[in-house]
Amino acid sequence: MQTSNNSVRYRTLAGTIICQFGLGSVYTWSLFNAALSHKLGAPVTKVAFTFGLLSLTLAIASSLSSKMQERFGVRRVALGAGLALGIGLFLTSMASSLTMLYLSAGVLVGLADGAGYLLTLSNCVKWFPERKGMASAFSLGAYGLGSLGFKYINLGLMGHMGLDGAFRIWAVLALVLVMLGALLLSDAPRQQAAGVAKGGGRDFSLAEALRKPQYWGLALMFLTACMSGLYVIGVAKDIGERYAHLPAMVAANSVAVIAVANLLGRLVLGILSDRMSRSAVISMALSCALIGILILLYVPLNAPLFFIAVACIAFSFGGSITVYPALVSDFFGLTNLARTYGVIYLGFGFGSVVGSIISSAFGGFLATFYLILALLIVSLICSVMVRPRAAMA
Repeated sequence: MQTSNNSVRYRTLAGTIICQFGLGSVYTWSLFNAALSHKLGAPVTKVAFTFGLLSLTLAIASSLSSKMQERFGVRRVALGAGLALGIGLFLTSMASSLTMLYLSAGVLVGLADGAGYLLTLSNCVKWFPERKGMASAFSLGAYGLGSLGFKYINLGLMGHMGLDGAFRIWAVLALVLVMLGALLLSDAPRQQAAGVAKGGGRDFSLAEALRKPQYWGLALMFLTACMSGLYVIGVAKDIGERYAHLPAMVAANSVAVIAVANLLGRLVLGILSDRMSRSAVISMALSCALIGILILLYVPLNAPLFFIAVACIAFSFGGSITVYPALVSDFFGLTNLARTYGVIYLGFGFGSVVGSIISSAFGGFLATFYLILALLIVSLICSVMVRPRAAMA
């Protein structure tokens, strides 16, 4: 029986990795901003808002994914997510206005990606209660690797097939990957998910967790990590061109730099979190992002310094979202992880949208950079003060 369970859980891990690779392709969005701006005759800032909207709907769908799993099971939901992701990207190729772009890419692609993302991740973590950090690292490492792989795929597609053709082929590839991975998934048994929080306490329901101040401390830290990471990822190429004054081809390399740093953050900090305090790991991640934003704000930029700055922020973001599912389970247990983490995960979407709105309102990147700087300082202090054992008291 144990051998059979091991086979199922490792097959589920493999399926989760394949799904996450396809889902992570949305992180190449900044490659398309300039071309979409030209096609639609709209400012780049308005086109770039699509990624913020995508992140918001992704977070909303993620927060509801546990209810979908309870009703339909992880495999069926992931299959549906793959189908919807492909349809959303295909419709994006046909977008002739900002409204259609927002609906197809911002709403449909975001909802599809979110439905598959947190659902497959939390289910995989429940299969490996003794190695939560490892499960998160490999699952979300694949999500980061998807953005790196699709950077080259999508650039090649745009070069050979144009903008619309690239979206259509991307749609097919993403659909096939997510649906193929979904076929390998199995729901984690409840007894496997059951457990106690790291501090020695019981599992908390969402309602109980919401009454804990530690929960809102975790939410603030997560919001900060997401705002810094998602904002920079969504407009990295534009920051390189307009703020650091780099040539377009050089600035485009920021997508690859971010993808590699994002992946390293997921693997390094995810695995490290099984060997030391996860709160300390989050403190390290926030410190890394702080270094990156300080470079952007106060150091005269050239190409190497710009790449170092965005790499620090991407490393922090990748590591933070990898460690967070296990960190939340340390505080509030594994049984209700999809729910307790799901609400915190709304910060993923809100962080991206707020960053984009502030940038648009104040006409540039600096206002958002200064807001991120302030939030990083507050969150870093919070990460030092919040500990799992206190939450269990």
